[in-house]
Amino acid sequence: MRHNTTDHLIADMERLRRHLGIERWLLEGGSWGSTLILAYTQAHPDRVSEIVVPAVTTTRRSEIDWLYRGVGRFFPREWERFLAGAPGTPRDGDVVGAYAALMEHPDPALRERAVQDWCAWEDAVLSGETKGAPGPYGNRPPADRAALVRICAHYFSHGAWLEEGVLLRDAHRLTGVPGVLIHGRLDIGSPLETAWELARGWPEAQLLVVEDAGHLGGGTTRDHLLAALDRFAA
Repeated sequence: MRHNTTDHLIADMERLRRHLGIERWLLEGGSWGSTLILAYTQAHPDRVSEIVVPAVTTTRRSEIDWLYRGVGRFFPREWERFLAGAPGTPRDGDVVGAYAALMEHPDPALRERAVQDWCAWEDAVLSGETKGAPGPYGNRPPADRAALVRICAHYFSHGAWLEEGVLLRDAHRLTGVPGVLIHGRLDIGSPLETAWELARGWPEAQLLVVEDAGHLGGGTTRDHLLAALDRFAA
């Protein structure tokens, strides 16, 4: 895992671009994907033609703390269970770091329990959007769940190896790259604030707020996404 960082992923993207012989490409991706796209584009703005980002995040530590602690105000029972899954972690402690350590524990039973507890929390955060349907985290195949939790905890416990707030602070580096940001107003885990702040620092960005959508999309999110891709691909 020590060779799996944001810088490594950016380097992989550049290798892929060169391998495919692409001069400039359109990038689309949401949630963590939006963080990676923004970091890549700020590093290589001359290689990106346009950006389309649903569910905007920049993986600031403040965003991570909100998702894995602050949202507990809405789901106190579920958050208590999440915290209890990292024994010895105080309420104001590094719960994400504790899970990252659990995911490297040699005991597979402890790792599996951590996977279950992490996925239960993620599904709780999204429960208002799934409306009783199986959660998108806990409903994955076991190996997929374990890989997802291990990688998420690894990245988030390190703040994605990004200086706090750097993607917003350096939004001016996106100047000249057209972008469409699509964000649901009902996204509890990743509030609209981040997309709003990014749009303010990026003149070429268009922010579309979907009033009845959350983190998983819904409402007119898909329509906005396809319209943006069609417009940029024309």
